[in-house]
Parts: sequence; C-alpha cells; structure tokens
Amino acid sequence: MKTRILKPDSQGIAAAAKLLAQGALVAIPTETVYGLAGDARNPHAVAAIYEAKGRPAFNPLIVHLPDLAAAERIALFDEQALALARAFWPGALTLVLPLRPGAGIAGLVTAGLSTVAIRVPALAVARDLLCAFGGPLAAPSANPSGRISPTAAAHVADPETGLGGRIAAVLDAGPCPVGVESTILGWVDGAPALLRPGGVAAEAIEAVLGRPLARPVLDAAAPSAPGQLTSHYAPRAQVRLEAREARPGELLIGFGPVAGEMSLSESGDPAEAAARLFELLHRADADGRPIAVAPVPETGLGAAVNDRLRRAAAPR
Repeated sequence: MKTRILKPDSQGIAAAAKLLAQGALVAIPTETVYGLAGDARNPHAVAAIYEAKGRPAFNPLIVHLPDLAAAERIALFDEQALALARAFWPGALTLVLPLRPGAGIAGLVTAGLSTVAIRVPALAVARDLLCAFGGPLAAPSANPSGRISPTAAAHVADPETGLGGRIAAVLDAGPCPVGVESTILGWVDGAPALLRPGGVAAEAIEAVLGRPLARPVLDAAAPSAPGQLTSHYAPRAQVRLEAREARPGELLIGFGPVAGEMSLSESGDPAEAAARLFELLHRADADGRPIAVAPVPETGLGAAVNDRLRRAAAPR
C-alpha cells in the first residue's frame, strides 16, 4: 500500500473524509499529536487500527468528535463532565464517561468497557475533517504501538519507524503545537481522577472543579484509558532520566540550565518542553546512541513530559 500525503485544504479534507467513509485509515493532525483515524462505528476499520499499530486489543481508543453536541450523542454527561467540556473543549482534554446505550460505537473502541474516552480537538483542520466525515473517529496516536508519538506528518509516513505503507493517507497540517497527548480524566468511585497527564495541566482542571483530582494506582495489564501501558512512547535506543551530564557514548537532551546536544527548553519552560519532546526523541533516536534526558519539573505540563519520559525509559 502506498501512503498518500494530503494537503490540509478543502480537497485534501474531502479526500480524507472519502477514504474514512470507505473504511480506510487516515492519519490526521490534532493540536496534541497525529492520530490514526478510522470510523469508530465500523468494526473492520477499528480492527485495522489495532492491526496497523500492533496495539493490544485490551487498550481502548479515544473517540474524536466535532463538538459537545456530538459528544453527548455518544456518552452520558453529568454536571462535572459538562463543566469540564465547556471549559476545555475544543482542546487537549479527554473525558472517560459512560457509553450511551445505542451510541453505535464498535465494541473494540472501548475494549469491552462500559465507558468511552472522548474529546473535541482544538485544531481547526481536525474539526473540519470531522464535520466533512459526519461521524465519530477513533484515533489513537499514529505510530507503532509503544513507540514515539508523531508530531509531524513525516514521523507518520516513515516506513521504518512510522506507519508508511500500512495506512491509506496522512493529512499533513504541519507540526502539532501542543506536542503531547491529551490529558485523560475519569471518575473512580464517584471522584474525578487523573488517568493520564497531558496537554491540559491538572492544576487547571482542579481550578474548574474546585477540588483536587484523585490519582489512582493504575493497572497496566487492564487499562481503563489509553496511555497507561508501562512501556510506551519509547525510542529504539535506551533512555536514562534525571541526567545532568552525558555519559560516554550518550546523547544528552537538556532542559533549562542543563545543556545538551539539543534542549527541550533552554529557558526551562515545561510547555515548550512538551511541544518539543517527541520531535527531539525522534531526532535523538535516529542518531543511534543511548539517550539521556535532563530533569524536568513536575509542575504544569511538566507532569505530562515526565509521564511520557518515564514510560519511554521503562523496561521493555
């Protein structure tokens, strides 16, 4: 299969929507990372997502929708969920909510759970495509399972480290501005709980809710939401964290005052680090040396950066 590169104009969006309607897979841009999209109502398309990525079937997918009204046709919202949707959508927040009976979502999307993970992306091209397609799109990150997430079309289209040759097309809208996946929020024993840190800081969510978020101990063998596998976002090279200097033979990715061959943020800005993280991991992995990464504070989007780095460095 030859993977087409589509421009983010009306023709490219129409071509992507047509492919999706035919049950094909298209990598789509969002503000977080590129997602591998398929019709969330089509079990064959959803199965193809798992096959193309080599993704475990017990790991659920996020459903992308154009607006809150469309989301309410898929999931059941309470007052807290509505407040968060109104505060952060469109944007980098995924809500895990009860699946509405008769929503028509393929069973593989939820991995057999009674809940569904949903979000409304902020990137205009993504919402234009959702409107042109006219339905929900299941879209995990457009990379081989467990490997570095893609923040540029070239990452997706690479036949060796990406999905080039395995999917129909990539809708190329340039680099992703947020650069890490969405924050995932669910409810555990009735309390709002952080299931994955991401592009919306936990502190901002807590400010809207007026209460702290629970941080439950998660079971990687039975994930309740995407992004909970112990080893994830990983380059081929080994990764060492909390590094303040490079060991012989290592490539050091710096942050703030820790200088390296490349830097997540010379000014020490966690948001800039999030936006640059996966791009620098792709570049470092292409170099072939073991990778060392300087410490990043846990505040703001630093929590998402550290979550991705810990999973990238986990035993495989």
